[in-house]
Amino acid sequence: MTIRLLIVDDHSIVREGLKQLLALYDDIEVIAEAVDGDDLLNILELHRPDIITLDILMPGLSGIPLIEKVVQRYPELPILILSMHNETQITRRTLRAGARGYLSKDCDAETLITAIRRIAEGGRFIQSDMAEKLVFEFDEVIDSPKHENLSKREFHIFCLLARGLSVNEIAEELHISNKTVSTHKFRLMQKMDFTSNTEIVRYALAHNLIK
Repeated sequence: MTIRLLIVDDHSIVREGLKQLLALYDDIEVIAEAVDGDDLLNILELHRPDIITLDILMPGLSGIPLIEKVVQRYPELPILILSMHNETQITRRTLRAGARGYLSKDCDAETLITAIRRIAEGGRFIQSDMAEKLVFEFDEVIDSPKHENLSKREFHIFCLLARGLSVNEIAEELHISNKTVSTHKFRLMQKMDFTSNTEIVRYALAHNLIK
């Protein structure tokens, strides 16, 4: 049986690399590729793969909302997250949203192929080091404020967002790219289990983080 796979990633070099790698395996066929969430949903109206490999952070519709939308529309279609992010909070949320597996982009080819095959057969797969963190990392943030789990840069951006600054304004103030700010925002939102800027402001006010 040939596994029909759809690659979803906004970086062309990643898509090309995956296609070249997967072409080495006779039982896996890349039938389509998408550059973002909207592109994915349009493709799924025309093609039905056996499995999706999905980057967690892309422009537009992505992350947990995209996973939930795909699962809602196509509950039998398994999703394998392939991401540069390996924080346990993000892994947990994607799995709760309905993803069947999670790998970091630095995994080796053998791990990726094993994950694709297992998930296509109806199983689940989590990279071994991530699985170990999920099992053995005792989450001290349960009894402490959520913002204490942020990195120094994430907390700084959190405070700027709480003050009402946009991603573009933060990028200009910190002299970094919009993409970098968006990545930090994504990670802090996942860590704090927030879905909107309104929640950031409410939390910051409740914990006296802004005046």
